[in-house]
Amino acid sequence: MHPPEHVVRALLELPRPACAYVYDTAALRARAAVVRAGLPVPASLMYAVKANGHPSVLATLAATCDGLEVASGGELALALRAGARRIVFGGPAKTDTELAAALDAGAQINAESVHELHRIAALRPGAEVVLRVNRAGSALTGSHTMTGTPTPFGVDEAQLGEALAVPGVRIIGFHLHAVSNNLDGEAHAAFVREALRWSQAAGINPRVVNVGGGFGIDYLTGTSMDLTPLRSITVPPGIDLIFEPGRYLAADAGWYAATVLDVKTTHGRTFAVLRGGTHHFRLPAAWHYSHPFTVLPVDDWPHPYPRPSVTDTEIDAVGELCTPRDVLSRARHVAQVRAGDLLVFGRTGAYGWDISHHDFLRHDPPTFVIL
Repeated sequence: MHPPEHVVRALLELPRPACAYVYDTAALRARAAVVRAGLPVPASLMYAVKANGHPSVLATLAATCDGLEVASGGELALALRAGARRIVFGGPAKTDTELAAALDAGAQINAESVHELHRIAALRPGAEVVLRVNRAGSALTGSHTMTGTPTPFGVDEAQLGEALAVPGVRIIGFHLHAVSNNLDGEAHAAFVREALRWSQAAGINPRVVNVGGGFGIDYLTGTSMDLTPLRSITVPPGIDLIFEPGRYLAADAGWYAATVLDVKTTHGRTFAVLRGGTHHFRLPAAWHYSHPFTVLPVDDWPHPYPRPSVTDTEIDAVGELCTPRDVLSRARHVAQVRAGDLLVFGRTGAYGWDISHHDFLRHDPPTFVIL
């Protein structure tokens, strides 16, 4: 996907060698509007901070979504600073300090275990809590399965009775997030309908059914999960149906770009060596795929020595780290790439910088450009 012209202009204005993330707040707002239009009515739209916690991203989405979903005390603090109208706090390893901070902030807590319910009751007797349940089966497929398999997330469905009987807390609903990065909209709609049916049959007259996120995008083809099937879901009266997408809201509002420092061929394979890498954008290495990129030509070459370049060939886009695993893309065909050109990786607004190992080798961080 070629970056839009305003992103290109911003990148070409950077000092060289460049290494930067560009986040487009207008694109974030537009995406939030698209997602809201695709959800059933009524429903609550929360942004999952874990996807991208940059303050400008959070401020934009806090203003356009109904609230923010957090998974740590650090993210809770970010959400409060962003002015989130509502906060949902989940995650399997909350400390007492984090639980107390969430309760003090009025956040809705998704409890992950019977033990956590007891801890909340001790900290704040009578607190209202949403219970995360790891159900026996999941109709969804994606990059990470959360339920229907052994994971640290939620209460085993077989332990539901024990959880509902914990004294000192009021369980007001269920959190049933099942999968990450699902691409099948019809299957997702069926999952949500089943989540509503199951929650109503669980015996507590729920006020909240949180189905999490999991709206998928395909980095290789540029496609995204079709939200249209969700629109036809009927939400029972009195239930707050919550969606918590992260990737789907933020990915297309971000670009990662790095200057090509060298172009070299070794044992028959050609490498474009970047002023950047997986310490900034870890997702391709973590998921074992080749992220598409665009070559942004930079014609200026102010040096007295020859300019390394290749034409009409496959290249591996690799980073500046001292490991052969620092690879962003393999065997991608280019018409031409030269030292000094920029490689621009689209769809990097989610799970890019935030999940990366920033301090390995202590290279300078990228510049963050906010449009």
